[in-house]
Amino acid sequence: MILLQIPERHTAADVVALGLIGSELQLEEISTEVLPVAAAEACALYVSAEEPDAEAGALHTVTLPGAVPATVLIVGLGDASPEDLRVAAVALGRRIERLPESRSVAVAIHAPSRRQSRALAEGLVLGGYQYSKASDAEDALHQLNLVGTLDRAGLDAGDEAADAAGWARDLGNAPPNELTPARMGELAEQQLTPAGCKVSVHDEAWLTAQGFGGVLAVGGGSAAGPRLIEVTYRPRRKSGAARLPHVVLVGKGITFDTGGLNLKLGDGMRTMHTDMCGGAAVLAAVQYAAMRKLAISVTVLVPAAENAVSGTATRPSDVITHFGGRTTEVGNTDAEGRLILADALGYAVKRLKPDVLIDVATLTGAARVALGMEIGAYFANDDALAAQLEQASADSGEPIWRMPLEHHYVKQLESPVADARNDPGTPGAITAALFLQPFVGDVAWAHLDIAGPARAAADGPVLSHGATGFGARLLAHYLDTMAGSDTMAGLGTAAGSPG
Repeated sequence: MILLQIPERHTAADVVALGLIGSELQLEEISTEVLPVAAAEACALYVSAEEPDAEAGALHTVTLPGAVPATVLIVGLGDASPEDLRVAAVALGRRIERLPESRSVAVAIHAPSRRQSRALAEGLVLGGYQYSKASDAEDALHQLNLVGTLDRAGLDAGDEAADAAGWARDLGNAPPNELTPARMGELAEQQLTPAGCKVSVHDEAWLTAQGFGGVLAVGGGSAAGPRLIEVTYRPRRKSGAARLPHVVLVGKGITFDTGGLNLKLGDGMRTMHTDMCGGAAVLAAVQYAAMRKLAISVTVLVPAAENAVSGTATRPSDVITHFGGRTTEVGNTDAEGRLILADALGYAVKRLKPDVLIDVATLTGAARVALGMEIGAYFANDDALAAQLEQASADSGEPIWRMPLEHHYVKQLESPVADARNDPGTPGAITAALFLQPFVGDVAWAHLDIAGPARAAADGPVLSHGATGFGARLLAHYLDTMAGSDTMAGLGTAAGSPG
């Protein structure tokens, strides 16, 4: 775990990290208390003689026996763009995470603009992420002194965004015997109530009374009953201030997906504890909004269920009635995510009156086939919202690609006994989005299908092995834009701050 802090005064450190752009080290304006002249000269000589790789994330170690610092980590910054700084910082954070906890570390990297500092902070904290249930696992705490030319507001925003994304990763990585729908609600309450949010976890009796037929149908086969997790964040407003925009975020919360009676094969089930990563992403986003005290109203809905096999499981050919009265013929119990999202979207529109509605889900293998494991698919019924999400994607480094809401395929949803069927066939990502669209009415809406990038088989330049937290930082950037914010400073001084 990495904790970022800005020291009140510069002091010596055991390990110092320096940035490299091309053949030039970032040595200017680095205090001699942090990097003595002799150490700086040794590093410059190393660069001149060895011509180390300056590509973003390339790491080189200079050892200075008997000196302080004893080790200098030189990291390639590419062109020092926010994108390259984030990649470089992740690589550096992963290297620092392997250091003994007793080592003091100073990061002397210049990131003068707000976007650069935000990317630097995001990368360092994300690079320090670890998750393990091994009995001998240790999560060492590394406090990093940031001593470069930096923007404090950007650092604070990046620190909070990465912290939220780390929580999303923790939720996604949690084993399904621990993270039941009810437990997911408990963890949301524990995490978000202290941040200033109101958390309500609605049980099966409430879901029945409200007519959440999709959630109840999907969760009906499991001993771990379904829930609707509802989180509200409302900032304080000055008297007479204009009404704040209201964004509702909906996240798929399937805590384990067997496929139901349309049972998945064994290999296809191994990662299905991450089928709630959409829910994790939206919970992380509201944490970010609350911790940053953004001037925006945010409500999060996570319909949470376990899609299991039993005598009470939903059957192919069942007809279910969603919140609001729309009906669905179940053709495939493994197309369950859209069934629970439909209830939550309908509830959001009727009860919460959002200005903007965004849902996030690991929804279709088709999106993964189309765009691979690193890019999320998205659909939008509003071009202005699409443009905002594209900008948030670029700023966060979480890539998404707009797909068409091609209404020519609506006819494939037709059912002889219900308003629609849940298995309309190919193109799967598009027909899934078209299934959801009737539940959102005329509200500006976007649907993010993150089936590819929500989980990773190995560490990437930014994303981590296992649950990646994809979507959390993208939504954080989007909420900043909607709030007209991202200006609050607050990263800790020598006393530290939450990381």
